[in-house]
Amino acid sequence: MLPSLLIIDDFLSDPLAARKAALALDYDPSRKNGNYPGHISTMPLDIQGLDDRVSAMINAPVEQAPGTSHGHCRITLKGDKGRSGVHIDPAFYSGILYLSLPEHCKGGTEFFRHKRTGLERVPSDPLAITKAGYADINALIEDVVNRDTLHKAKWKRTMLVPMRFNRLILFSPWLFHNSGAAFGTSPEAGRLVHLMFFAKSQRSVTRP
Repeated sequence: MLPSLLIIDDFLSDPLAARKAALALDYDPSRKNGNYPGHISTMPLDIQGLDDRVSAMINAPVEQAPGTSHGHCRITLKGDKGRSGVHIDPAFYSGILYLSLPEHCKGGTEFFRHKRTGLERVPSDPLAITKAGYADINALIEDVVNRDTLHKAKWKRTMLVPMRFNRLILFSPWLFHNSGAAFGTSPEAGRLVHLMFFAKSQRSVTRP
C-alpha cells in the first residue's frame, strides 16, 4: 500500500544551487494557466534521479505525469489569490519541495476533512464511494471538491506540514489539501516550491 504522506528533510545535497536555478527561471504571468495562486515557471527545473529516488521511497515505480506542471517551480507572494482552494491533484502521487530560505519560511501544506461528508480524501474503493452517498467517483469530486473548494467553512483543517527549506513532502493526490499562506513581497523572499506530479510507471523500482 502506498504511504499517504512522507516527509523527507534535507532532500537535496545542494539546495542553494537548486534555489538559485529556480529563481532564475521565467515566471511570465501571461503564461499562467491554472487555478493556483502566484506564478509558475514556464520551464521545469530538472532534478537528476528524482523518479528513481521517489520510486524507492514509496516502493512503487513512478515517472512524470503527462499534462501536468511536474518539475515546474511556483512563486507565491503575499496577496496572491487563486481560483480554487482545497483540492486534489490529477496524478498517481504528488510531491512538493520547499525552496524558501529558513528565515522566510511560513505556513506549509494543509490537509482537510470535508465537514458534510466526513471524508479526508476521495476514496479509491467503489464501495466506500457508494457508502458516502455517490454513484461514482466523478459525482463525488463534483459535489465535494469542485462545489466546496473555496468555501472555508465547509472544511476542517486536520494537519499542517510546516514549510522547511529543502524539505520534500510526498503524499497521495486524493487527500484534500491546499497550500499554506503566501508571503513575501519579492521572489527572493516569497513562497518558492518545486512541484511534482507523478504517474505510475511500468518499469521496475531502481534503488538509487
